[in-house]
Amino acid sequence: MNPDPLFPPAPALSGVQACIVDLDGTLVDTLDDFVAALAGMAAELGLPAPDRDQVRGWVGKGSEHLIRSVLSSVSGSDAAERLFEPAWNAYQTHYRRINGRHAELYAGATQGLERLRGQGLRLACLTNKPTEFARELLASKGIADHFEFVFGGDAFARRKPDPLPVRETCRHLGTQAARTLVVGDSMNDAQAARQAGCPVVLVTYGYNHGQPVRAVDADAYIDSLADLPQLLLPSSASLS
Repeated sequence: MNPDPLFPPAPALSGVQACIVDLDGTLVDTLDDFVAALAGMAAELGLPAPDRDQVRGWVGKGSEHLIRSVLSSVSGSDAAERLFEPAWNAYQTHYRRINGRHAELYAGATQGLERLRGQGLRLACLTNKPTEFARELLASKGIADHFEFVFGGDAFARRKPDPLPVRETCRHLGTQAARTLVVGDSMNDAQAARQAGCPVVLVTYGYNHGQPVRAVDADAYIDSLADLPQLLLPSSASLS
């Protein structure tokens, strides 16, 4: 584990040819989108809306986990199961309506993607957000064209932190795991990357389920995606 982003361990990041980038908490701050959609869902069900800090801790494991967490926190596990289907339908309706409306690109996100592509790296976006919502959000923020592939939590049989989505994304990119960098904001991203055999860099500003991100095993940590290309520049330049 190396906390200094300026001096990553050379073996781990050597020869990177592609990047698999997370979405929520990494590229876009979508917390207030989640808060608004969940508030609309709760209102339809006659339940109290979760507060922002609660939602921050639940984000990152997919919509089903997010909805179940809300329901369990206000109604208990038995009621949560009974209410899940109407809650799911309500949440989908509200999220589709507000997707991206309250969200903001993180500083440096666009610059980082542009520089990575300029260095010849291939890019894919891999998120636990439903693919439909992910594509719409990337397009609304003007960064969709940077990615060859966009895969959501419904694209494969399992979601992060299971390594399957990372392995499948590598397969679509046509790159070896050891040469495919996973970039994310949480232990989900790191665990999926490690188990798939990929190096991993974590941003320091995301969600990570409310836990300190530097406590998560990663090859480097960055305060902005604009810093990432410099980490990879020597190995990327040698590949060109």
